[in-house]
Amino acid sequence: MKQHLIASVLLGALGLSSAPTALAQQEAPAGAQNDAGYQVPSKELAQVVDAKLAPRSMLSPDGQWLALLERRRVESLQELAKPELKLAGIKLNPDNFSRSRVRNKYTALTFKSLEGDISLDVSGLDEGIMRSPQWSSDSRYLSFVYETPAAATLWVYDINTRALKQLSEYALNSVVTATPYQWMPDASGLIINHAVNLGKAQPQDDASTVVPVIQQTTGEKAPARTYQNLLTSPYDEALFSFYGQGQLMRVSLDGQAKAIGKAKLFSNFSISPDSNNILVATLDQPFSYQVPYFRFATTWSVWGMSGYELTELVKQPLADNIPQGFDSVRTGPRDFEWRSDKGATLIWAEAQDGGDMKKDVPHHDHIYTLSAPFKRKPKLFAKTERRFAGVTWGNENLAMLSEWRFSDRQVRSWIIAPNDASASPVLFSERSYNDAYKDPGDPIYTHNDLGARVMQVVGDRYIYLRGDGASEQGNIPFLDRYDVKTNSTERLWRSEAPYYERVVDLLDEEGERFITVRESKTEQPNLFVRDLDDDSLTQLTQFPHPYPAFKGIQKEQLRYKRDDGVELSGTLYLPAGYEPSQGPIPVLMWAYPLEYKDKTVASQVRESPYEFTYIGYWGPMPYLAKGIAVFDDPKMPIVGVDGKEPNDTFRKQLVASAQAAVDVLVEKGVADKDKIAIAGHSYGAFMVANLLAHSDLFKAGIARSGAYNRTLTPFGFQGEERNFWEGQAVYANMSPFFHAEKINEPMLMIHGKEDPNSGTFPMQSERMYAAMKGLGKDARLVMLPYEAHGYRARKSLLHVLWEQEQWLDKYLLSDTNTNAE
Repeated sequence: MKQHLIASVLLGALGLSSAPTALAQQEAPAGAQNDAGYQVPSKELAQVVDAKLAPRSMLSPDGQWLALLERRRVESLQELAKPELKLAGIKLNPDNFSRSRVRNKYTALTFKSLEGDISLDVSGLDEGIMRSPQWSSDSRYLSFVYETPAAATLWVYDINTRALKQLSEYALNSVVTATPYQWMPDASGLIINHAVNLGKAQPQDDASTVVPVIQQTTGEKAPARTYQNLLTSPYDEALFSFYGQGQLMRVSLDGQAKAIGKAKLFSNFSISPDSNNILVATLDQPFSYQVPYFRFATTWSVWGMSGYELTELVKQPLADNIPQGFDSVRTGPRDFEWRSDKGATLIWAEAQDGGDMKKDVPHHDHIYTLSAPFKRKPKLFAKTERRFAGVTWGNENLAMLSEWRFSDRQVRSWIIAPNDASASPVLFSERSYNDAYKDPGDPIYTHNDLGARVMQVVGDRYIYLRGDGASEQGNIPFLDRYDVKTNSTERLWRSEAPYYERVVDLLDEEGERFITVRESKTEQPNLFVRDLDDDSLTQLTQFPHPYPAFKGIQKEQLRYKRDDGVELSGTLYLPAGYEPSQGPIPVLMWAYPLEYKDKTVASQVRESPYEFTYIGYWGPMPYLAKGIAVFDDPKMPIVGVDGKEPNDTFRKQLVASAQAAVDVLVEKGVADKDKIAIAGHSYGAFMVANLLAHSDLFKAGIARSGAYNRTLTPFGFQGEERNFWEGQAVYANMSPFFHAEKINEPMLMIHGKEDPNSGTFPMQSERMYAAMKGLGKDARLVMLPYEAHGYRARKSLLHVLWEQEQWLDKYLLSDTNTNAE
């Protein structure tokens, strides 16, 4: 076994404890804590956590500047340990009235010109973090929320004057409205949601406010997912109202602010394209203890810029009785939005089936529209046979309307003329949303004369599409031009081996010049300008290789079949320097099962053999440094055929897929069949436990943040629509907790103690561990303080890598351990 203990000097440099690892201690009795405290993995693994990845890029609307934002990938444990409140499905920071688990955070900002060689590094951002960046429609300003422990405020960088400034001193509230500001489409200013209660004393809980918590059913069916962090008491309601309340304000570019209307509990606000009106949604009491805030009673209105209510659109009741089904919706008007191609015209959907897609009706949704001054009756805009999925707006003559249905996974898009949407719509695309080979790509966007973001339409005829280009040979990204008049597509460009290159944005209306991100197996992603007219390629960025210690890794895409004929694929990675003459080596397999309705779709390849090898701390890749081969994302499709639901044969198909993956590795001479480990996160953890219970293919398993007892998610899970009482046999057969006695391989379970994900309660891992312990099985449970469904703290990530490394050392790399009988 390789030496992997780190010297105390390295531990000190990492800022962690230098306590000895478990391997340096004597074996403790079963169940004893012989490795208490946070640990650090071997050096090569630890370095992955701190690897600096390429920044996020944002192109200005005029195509002249790239904003490059350096990502904050990990947090300190102290940051996660800060006090937070859990209310109505939200985790919030009571100190600064912001959500406490925002993922996209940035620590540095640079601008790069596309013409010339100008690079601007922005200084003055040392204490806080940036989030929610947005370009103004005139490309002069990049705005962002600047968050510190005390408050979140609005800042802008002026690209003309090269100046950074705090635009407003008013603190922002992003508790309910996650993005607490919006640009006026005409770039004349911004609307913010001001945290009016910041600095005030929060409501207090004492004996005088304590009352019995009483809930009463109505006799109506009200299926609900197993939501977490819900309201539980009148005191919770008071806290939610206090922290969620905001005041809309209009902020000019000179920093002057003016209140709009009264302070309310806003769940949504959106500015009309003509910059004259605001669509607002406010939450109404009584609140619910059964569902999150987004299903609370809500009033939708249109305000003028002074806050005067021009019209009340609807008072939506509490949506705690939505029918069972992933495409079921609340009744009444829903999904309000502005038409981006009009100055002030609203659109929304209304279910014609009581919200239940299982009902047989000619049209499941009607779409309505209403224009300023909002005094007339709404007009019928369109009818959809399936569930309305939205409109992509181009101009008044061209848009794309989409509809979908879960039962057969079908999605359908139509080219329509918005001025008469029902007149001769043209079918643009119809496919299973799982069918990557038929994906036509996504439209490229621009800004119209109002400053609103719309689909780019050239000459009322052409739309540009970019896509991954999934194919039998792997993903081959493309740029297409779709001709509305002839309903045909012309391919303008596609990526060429040995590179994997994707279109980021267009720089002209002819589709000749565009920005791409380009990479290869050995070259890290960088941004380029590609010009088809002179067949040139100009590199814009020079991001360094993030994983120099992992250079030389070998990559190969494998294709194989399982015993029922379903074609499968996966990506095999071999350690640097591996030679076939070495013979079989240990393998770590990392997977995630998915449901399908079509065998051919389930067999599709959705990766490129030319992608850069990403060595993230999240998955299996770091263990290549241990001399372990990695089989990443071997497909585990669960297919429903002959009228059956996919999960009717979940176990059989899962084991067959795993068997096929093991067989191809053994036949290739890479894997020792007795030294293969299986690992996964979330539904992948569920998969791990099932494979250990119902097969003997693996030496050990690693299951992270999983759910193991499906009776704890009785109203459906993943792609399963049937509730527990409709499918008790399916729930029992699929729950590894019900079959824990069959597990005869060691299983490491890891779970965040603050996991809010629907269904993956921390209790799921605790109860599974208790079952295995009671049955005398080989199991280890690690509960990570302050962590959610995904792990963020640097200490936690290092410890997870260490736990997994120890597990693989013991059960995969050691020659002295065998599976329990």
